Amino acid sequence: MSRAAKAVAAPDLGAPAAFVLLRHGETALTPEKRFSGSGGSDPELSETGRRQAERTAAALAERGTVEAIVSSPLKRCRQTADTVAARLGLDVTIDDGLRETDFGAWEGLTFKDVRERFPDDMDAWLASPEAAPTGGGESFAAVAERVAVTRDRLTAAYRGRTVLLVSHVTPVKTLVRLALGAPAEALFRMELAAASLTEIAYYADGNASVRFLNETAHLR
Repeated sequence: MSRAAKAVAAPDLGAPAAFVLLRHGETALTPEKRFSGSGGSDPELSETGRRQAERTAAALAERGTVEAIVSSPLKRCRQTADTVAARLGLDVTIDDGLRETDFGAWEGLTFKDVRERFPDDMDAWLASPEAAPTGGGESFAAVAERVAVTRDRLTAAYRGRTVLLVSHVTPVKTLVRLALGAPAEALFRMELAAASLTEIAYYADGNASVRFLNETAHLR
């Protein structure tokens, strides 16, 4: 190898920690687009959601790359994770850092409901990641801080391995946003379907690469 080639050769960072991010399957609230966070009724998967979990499990089994499973503690994620775990023969680790945003008084309401009942709070929430939902909810800034801490802990624990993280819309979008170095408003510009798959690779030098986003082919 020439001296010039040696100068530009990239360091060997080893295999990254690869996070396959799975949004839980549908609940009864999902098709109605109601706020469903960590401060609400903790709904179960619907019949559609259970079918989605089964199809996702089959697709992940076919890929054969997942080595561990970590899930949000909320019921819809645990049910989704358990379905995949049964198919892959793996255990599920619960991590509270993967839980959904607490939407406070907005839990169970539609966007229209919130706009009508709490217009000023809604405007503030849409304008700033520091603003929290009415009634002691969790701001996007608070979620980002929690998710970043969780990311760092899990990447250290699973360096060089492929891990399935079963979580929710906001944590998954936040991980993507942080990986891309995108602003907070990027959360409103991503589509993330129920039971969709997203993957991010995290390297030892701190860099991250989004491999794919909102993959749903396995559900068709």
